[in-house]
Amino acid sequence: MTGLGATTPLGGDVPSTWAALLAGVSSVHTLDNTWAEDYGLTCDFAATLKTAAAAVLTRQEVRRADPSAQYALVAAREAWADAGLGPRPGGVVDPERLAVVMGSGIGGIQTMLDAWDTVRERGARRLMPLTVPMLMPNSASAQVGIDLGARAGAHATVSACASGAEALVLGARLIRAGFADVVVAGGAEAAIHPLTLGSFGKMQALSTRREAPETASRPYCVTRDGFVMGEGAGALVLESAEHAQARGARIWAWLVGAGSASDAYDVAPPDPSGQGQLRAMRQALAEAGPAAARVAHVNAHATATPAGDGIEARAIVDALAEALGSREAALQVPVSATKSMTGHLLGAAGAVESIFAVLALRDRLAPPTTNIVELDPAIECSVVRDSPRPLPAGPIAALNNAFGFGGHNMALVFDSA
Repeated sequence: MTGLGATTPLGGDVPSTWAALLAGVSSVHTLDNTWAEDYGLTCDFAATLKTAAAAVLTRQEVRRADPSAQYALVAAREAWADAGLGPRPGGVVDPERLAVVMGSGIGGIQTMLDAWDTVRERGARRLMPLTVPMLMPNSASAQVGIDLGARAGAHATVSACASGAEALVLGARLIRAGFADVVVAGGAEAAIHPLTLGSFGKMQALSTRREAPETASRPYCVTRDGFVMGEGAGALVLESAEHAQARGARIWAWLVGAGSASDAYDVAPPDPSGQGQLRAMRQALAEAGPAAARVAHVNAHATATPAGDGIEARAIVDALAEALGSREAALQVPVSATKSMTGHLLGAAGAVESIFAVLALRDRLAPPTTNIVELDPAIECSVVRDSPRPLPAGPIAALNNAFGFGGHNMALVFDSA
């Protein structure tokens, strides 16, 4: 991992996002609109982007891209610059050996819904010519691939809230299979809209804590009542060891294990047994080899849903008990649930939280989990609460999980540089 980039509800780039996360800042707020009253929504709050994409991109770039693709461009450009890959497009990379994998859970929904409003109210002749390229799920991948000059493939992973993590899984496999030397991988989402808020609300998946939105996302708390929607993007530069070392690149961390598994259980709730999540973690830890025994931190998927948090927590302990050799050791590994501050970035979550896992290794700090009024006694793992927890010196590794509707389970293991 040689480059990191992000735009999130906590900050417009990686440094500001990470600083706010360690400080325990909540990005959740009541929305400045009348959606709840106009449409009968049970939730009128979310975690919106801290820095508007229009403040970073040109006017033409904003007009030609859905907000999800705009966010992806912002994150990818930061990651590219952070990796020291030179001017875009191409830079110091052979374009034929450069690929992009950018995931999204929902894609260009803002463009699609705006276009439908245009058709209904003003007729099809008033549609924008680029409506389809803007709304398609691979829009973010296409925009980033064009911007960077990537000719080894521009792929789009669409696996709900696991999309951003699956992008990293695919990116690593492209490099290991010899199809690319450098892959810019991540996820982007811009889906805060009355339709999505209403739909998630109808599923009873969203928190309805309207009186205190800044504390509404409560992973592992006995009073948790659902997730809080967020938006943003994260991008990471994956590079083969040979390519990175040949150009003298700074290495943030190593992606040493990537696992994927499916529940084959239900289109919405996870398998109560947690076996699909456990298989993904086992696969990632097995691929990590010796690094598996060095796992000293977990960034959990932990969305603050009443059922989901407990299922994952049990699977984490079981997976780590196997990797570390004892259940006692597994119960001591610090676990962070960062959605308590960022909200749930859906298809971008796995990528942004992978950045958090990498930075935790760099700074030897596990970020806090906020808003826990009373820890659920059924949660056995060692939850990092309220303030960062120091991590050990020496070589250590981190595990990051991302799970999505449909039973998509992804797990990644990062080793310290």
